[in-house]
Amino acid sequence: MAMETTLIILKPDAVQRGLMGRIIARFEDKGLQIVGAKLMTIGQELAARHYADHQGKPFYDGLVKFMTSSPVLVVAVRGVGAIKLCRNLMGATFGSKAEAGTIRGDFGSSNSFNLVHGSDSPESAARELELFFEPAELLEYERPIDQWVYDHSSGSPE
Repeated sequence: MAMETTLIILKPDAVQRGLMGRIIARFEDKGLQIVGAKLMTIGQELAARHYADHQGKPFYDGLVKFMTSSPVLVVAVRGVGAIKLCRNLMGATFGSKAEAGTIRGDFGSSNSFNLVHGSDSPESAARELELFFEPAELLEYERPIDQWVYDHSSGSPE
């Protein structure tokens, strides 16, 4: 698997419920690296661009209203296979159906308020990261713990 950077959004319900630290800890506990983060309020235009694929669907207006209703924490997360790892950590889309041990399974019970968004592919990660971060806001830095997170014996992290 390749080293990937993906976008995670801690949605308004996660911020309002004071779960930011506990959720970020889940990603860090897995060995993933936080390479960008900012607390912000998403405006209508940015929400429309981010959720363009959902325009015209019955839930679109409610989703945009929810995502623009309160601050969110946008986070860039890096690691080997980060996209799939993050989606597994988040759990099933609906909190009521998510497995215990996942973010949504442990903290969510609503089918509308599901705490986190994560990019679902390398293409969407690239597009979404560009929407929320300037290139200079995504940092490259060495972590001594990476030698204990990844096996480097083949010459590249795995």
